[in-house]
Amino acid sequence: MTAPTATAPPVVTGMGVAAPNGFGREKWWQATLAGASGIREISRFDADRYPARLAGEVRDFDPAEHTPGRLLPQTDHVTRLALAVADEALADADVDTAALPEYAAGVVTASSAGGFEFGQRELEALWSKGGRYVSAYQSFAWFYAVNTGQISIRHGLRGPSGVLVTEQAGGLDAVAQARRQVVRKGIRLVVTGGVESALCPWGWAAQLADGRLSTVTDPAGAYLPFSADASGHVAGEGGALLVVEDAAAARERGAETYGTIAGYAATFDPAAQSGEGSRLKDAAELALRDAGLTAADVDVVFADAAGVLAADRTEALALAALFGPNGVPVTAPKTMTGRLSSGGAALDLAAALLSLRDQVIPPTVNVDGPAPGLPIDLVTGEPRPAALRTALVLARGRGGFNAAMVVRVPG
Repeated sequence: MTAPTATAPPVVTGMGVAAPNGFGREKWWQATLAGASGIREISRFDADRYPARLAGEVRDFDPAEHTPGRLLPQTDHVTRLALAVADEALADADVDTAALPEYAAGVVTASSAGGFEFGQRELEALWSKGGRYVSAYQSFAWFYAVNTGQISIRHGLRGPSGVLVTEQAGGLDAVAQARRQVVRKGIRLVVTGGVESALCPWGWAAQLADGRLSTVTDPAGAYLPFSADASGHVAGEGGALLVVEDAAAARERGAETYGTIAGYAATFDPAAQSGEGSRLKDAAELALRDAGLTAADVDVVFADAAGVLAADRTEALALAALFGPNGVPVTAPKTMTGRLSSGGAALDLAAALLSLRDQVIPPTVNVDGPAPGLPIDLVTGEPRPAALRTALVLARGRGGFNAAMVVRVPG
């Protein structure tokens, strides 16, 4: 017998956050509304030899306070962050996972790097000492799906689970997969989103390889999306996990909700030599169509905000074509955290949902306004109060991935 499919969009009933400007959902959100940046000089390793030396590090997180002692030698820093974030999300949702039917809840996360720091340490042991000195836990601690697996084990979530690997777009793609599990397969609840960390020499070398990291040494001038002074982005760590739940099940147990996952779409850019251009606008249009909405229904856009002027121009022109020049407020709160790879879009999604809750748009910091020829209404400097019912979140991953998600106020 197949499970009944949901007839209403799934709702978000819980949220957990780890970000460079705040560990924990409300601490991060208040810092975001205050325009407080978490971008500083790297402290986790000696970055003096590297051209880029700034990062968004989660600095107020003590793994020993959040991770069982037996798991500390088994896990990378990213998994310890993810476990803590999942704990917060499930506590916020006020759901007793032990009381759920055995296969009623799952985990779907996004990852771009897996346990890079753990992997570097074990490879150093292999090269310097030999195979006998490599931890047996290396077999899974490095793996892209490790966060999904460890969250599933910790909370007994044995339903459909998985991992998406689409770089910055992954946070939205993972939530979309969770939505499918709820809507199409009748799964009651999914923990989903993305948490990322690759702030170690091995991970840093990989991020430097594509030439998009800013080499500016002033934290206030290193990551300036949509600005004429844009010089690349700052990398960071962290992200968000959400509890996405069947709307009827959430209503039955009296759960409070942040909003609904109303629409989603993903596209893939053609090869650069084709001359066909980006399909980001197509993703946004398809997501709105999936939600049964039009561009006129959107009250705010959380931008991908690459920090490279050509890519920013592509996004700005796509938004202008869809909404009209300066047609909708646009913001990029990731200027306070850096780009968090698969955690970035998930964090933007959390920001969008809290914006709907509090009826305020967080600012883009350190940018006075968009560069000439970028016709967007960029929210800068201060939070902007607004009547908000619908938010559009955009993300682009290296390699051509585009994703767009629409969230709406509850009800």
